[in-house]
Amino acid sequence: MPAAPAAPPALPLDAEGILALAARSMFHLFSSISQGMFLVDSSGRIVWVNEGYRRFLPALGFSSIDQFQGHMVEDVIPNTQMRRVLETGEPILVDLLTNKAGTFVVSRIPLRAESDGRDGREGGAGDVIGAIGIVLFDQPETTLQPLISKFALLQRDLDDARRELASQRNNPLYQHAPDGQRRSKYTFASFIGSSPAAVEVKRHARRAAQSTSPVLLLGETGTGKELLAHAIHASSARAKGLFVSVNIAAVPDTLLEAEFFGFAPGAFTGADRRGREGKFKLADGGSLFLDEIGDMPLGLQAKLLRALQEGEIEPLGSNKLVPFDARVIAATSRDLPELVRRGLFREDLYYRLNVLPLRVPPLRERRSDIPALVEALGEDMALRSGEAPPELTPDALALLAGQHWRGNIRELRNVLEQVTMRSDSQRIDAVQLERILREAGLEQIELPDLSHAGGDEEAALLRPLAQQVAELERKAIAAAMASTGGNKLATSRLLGISRATLYERMTNQER
Repeated sequence: MPAAPAAPPALPLDAEGILALAARSMFHLFSSISQGMFLVDSSGRIVWVNEGYRRFLPALGFSSIDQFQGHMVEDVIPNTQMRRVLETGEPILVDLLTNKAGTFVVSRIPLRAESDGRDGREGGAGDVIGAIGIVLFDQPETTLQPLISKFALLQRDLDDARRELASQRNNPLYQHAPDGQRRSKYTFASFIGSSPAAVEVKRHARRAAQSTSPVLLLGETGTGKELLAHAIHASSARAKGLFVSVNIAAVPDTLLEAEFFGFAPGAFTGADRRGREGKFKLADGGSLFLDEIGDMPLGLQAKLLRALQEGEIEPLGSNKLVPFDARVIAATSRDLPELVRRGLFREDLYYRLNVLPLRVPPLRERRSDIPALVEALGEDMALRSGEAPPELTPDALALLAGQHWRGNIRELRNVLEQVTMRSDSQRIDAVQLERILREAGLEQIELPDLSHAGGDEEAALLRPLAQQVAELERKAIAAAMASTGGNKLATSRLLGISRATLYERMTNQER
């Protein structure tokens, strides 16, 4: 019979004293630096609560620590995982806990009975006799903002990848498309704004989505024409089909015909031996977005007109006509009627495309949308960079509202990115903003133009800037709440702000 294993040598008294002291010190350290801490016994009953945890008790329905102690932990702390720790003996070092007291970053650690290895237990491990619950942070959206932003960015990319894989599995069009990632990226909720101009263009766009006629989006660069094209496709009966986009201004004239109509095998020197389908055929069953249609060469305009009228195309180097069924959405920042008068754009093609014209307003015609746009653009920038979004004071927002915005929303985003990169603080006021804009080379810092205002409009603009911004903010929140049926989480997402920020703004408005 083999001899029993020798017991481990006992620690010197000074070592045991140091170990006991360390244990007590660590316990007191966690109790003092944490936001709150409590102990449960092996049955899950709360036996001790520190003073820091007292401030969470009213939200949990208790007025004192004495009332709180003695209850089973799952009866008084909703959504707790302490029972799991007691049953498995495994710690949960970092976790998010959300209940009626708020959202917290917590840690749960099992406590074991002391064992010297001579009691017959394998490995000398003691039984679980209780557990410690520690509240590490009680405002994770503030304390852990960089980490949460990076996690949100990764989660968004993962969700996009999952949707893409699901689309490719379920949609046969994706399986045959050489670039199967073509789909609409935006909906009408992505077009931020509650101003009369923004509401009106979205109303007309929703009506256009229910039609099969060509849509012509007119407006300056950076106003959101492509976003509306995506939204029209996503709300149409063709939403399950592909959304194929061609920026005509970005494709050399010599390649446009092949890009549109495709080509037969060996159609020209260097052509693919297998041939290639063009964008018209690729968009069969879906939507074809022709961006900057005003830049299309005259020679190709006649072929485009014929394709739209006959519903068929003839690939380069082929004698066969190929039918297609694609809904055309065109956009341009140029003055098409003027181009028609100058003979640079075919009049018959203009009438063919101008069935459902939609004028997308420039940013200077919807200045009241700037606060909401700043919030949405700032949150998007934060998700991409992992840094907190900039916070602009009312006077800084008023300064932004006074600019001409020749580049519209695209220029506004550029300014916000420069402000974020050049500022030493997250909070930006008008003085800092003007300095940063001048350092960035934007010498003309414009103020609101009152020269063309009159009557009530002029009186409204002459009010204090803080009042104007507050009123615009109040209208934006009211419109978003109405569109989401009062759902505050959906409202905060629509406005591009956190739910905590929404509650804060609504509370300030009620005062």
